[in-house]
Amino acid sequence: MSATATGSGTAPPVSTRLKEWGETLGLLLRSPTFLAGALIVGFWVFCAIFGELIVPYDPLETDLLAVLEPPSADHWFGADQLGRDVFSRVIVGSRDILTIAPLATLLSTIMGTLLGLVTGYFRGLVDDVLSRIIDALLSLPTVLIGLVALTSLGTSNTTVVFVIAFGFAPIIARTVRSSVLVERELDYVAAARLRRESSLYIMLAEILPNILPPILVEFNVRLGYAIFTVATLSFMGFGIQPPSPDWGLTISDNYGLVGGGYWWTVLYDAFAIASLVVGVNLIADAIQGVVDG
Repeated sequence: MSATATGSGTAPPVSTRLKEWGETLGLLLRSPTFLAGALIVGFWVFCAIFGELIVPYDPLETDLLAVLEPPSADHWFGADQLGRDVFSRVIVGSRDILTIAPLATLLSTIMGTLLGLVTGYFRGLVDDVLSRIIDALLSLPTVLIGLVALTSLGTSNTTVVFVIAFGFAPIIARTVRSSVLVERELDYVAAARLRRESSLYIMLAEILPNILPPILVEFNVRLGYAIFTVATLSFMGFGIQPPSPDWGLTISDNYGLVGGGYWWTVLYDAFAIASLVVGVNLIADAIQGVVDG
């Protein structure tokens, strides 16, 4: 909600903001879309945290007697080409992707928000220079940036986090900048300037709290893309490395077997990626609907 809704020259007090966030949360909890998305994502988060405690087999343990065994009572999702239990690998495989993708998204959101605040608030030469840099970065696909960076710097989970964050930050910056351009012209910002508040204070204490809803929406949208990007980089051999049971890496290792009829070595991991992305997008759609409403 914009500060003008209060009818004064100052931003809404903290109590008003907390009340608004409480009402927003209540609307989300009554949204079937949000609840469905939260259920899906919550399931995979649970698997990421407690997966190793609930799976029937060690996801890295090989069994030559079970090589490419189809789904059965012993191996619910079958076994892969090394005899490893596919079900156990799918469950535990959620850990890496649900560590890297949220961290990368959080870092990109922080970077993009700060960049958007600066370009939107100061305008002029600062805005012109930074906006041209942002436009140049946006012209390059994130996966391409990732491949170049990972080839140069080497593959590691930390590198993947920073590469994805660097690729998504300009997109978030554009969204934040658009919101800041509106807010900077409102009365409460003018009042803060008259009080001789510093630019840093105005951006972080006055404007930022009022543009949190679009930032939250952007975070959820980018999280879905980050999950897909992590899986894509792993599939291409530039992301998460063996012996991790990561979904993208597993698909890369086994997709050649599909032609031989061993579909179970790939199908369940692909479904896991798709379900997680769908769950995140459902949450993002529900938040967008509440914010726009």
